[in-house]
Amino acid sequence: GQKVPNIKSAKKRVLVSKLNNAKNRAAKTELKTNVKKFDAAVAAGDDVQAAYKTAVKNIDQAAAKGIIHKNTAARKKSQLTKKLNNAQ
Repeated sequence: GQKVPNIKSAKKRVLVSKLNNAKNRAAKTELKTNVKKFDAAVAAGDDVQAAYKTAVKNIDQAAAKGIIHKNTAARKKSQLTKKLNNAQ
């Protein structure tokens, strides 16, 4: 089974890490959703600019929080920008 810590501080770390894990997972899910919404907007051809703005903002926030690496963020933004320019 799973080991349970005996030390008080270690018990707290388990709780804190569970909470942080949930927050990070939620943020990453939101990021993926916004990127998918942008892709859908490009495919449909409706309000691409707004979807792009939201997705880029979300990527920047994720990078600032350390959820994704800054180079990953830069790569994702570059990919979105290319799609945006091709859509226009």
